[in-house]
Amino acid sequence: MTNIDIAKAYIKAVQSGDQATLGALISPEVIWHQPGNNQFSGTKTGIAEFGAMFGAMMGVSGGSFAITGAHRFMANGEMVAIEIEFAATREGATLNQPGIDLLRIADGRVAEVWLFSSDPAQEDAFWG
Repeated sequence: MTNIDIAKAYIKAVQSGDQATLGALISPEVIWHQPGNNQFSGTKTGIAEFGAMFGAMMGVSGGSFAITGAHRFMANGEMVAIEIEFAATREGATLNQPGIDLLRIADGRVAEVWLFSSDPAQEDAFWG
């Protein structure tokens, strides 16, 4: 598998909620850089910290948080940049915007992730 194949499988697993595939694709030592100035922002280290954050995000969004589109996958060595759209709703608020997910892939797994939002203020307001 190429790094783009791994990135595509990761996005597909996120979109379909395929936890088994995500578990196989994300390194147990993953380093996750969550953007913004909200309750979920900051660096998460390891699958347990990432999983706790993602579970809490799904709780806040009533399970609605999703990557609604992934358009271009661009590789440069072990880095893969992905143009995405993401969305979520909760009572009184909507989140819907484009962004970039930048993955570092090592040993066939997602080892590090940086997320970029096109409207950080909207995202911060949504997550609180």
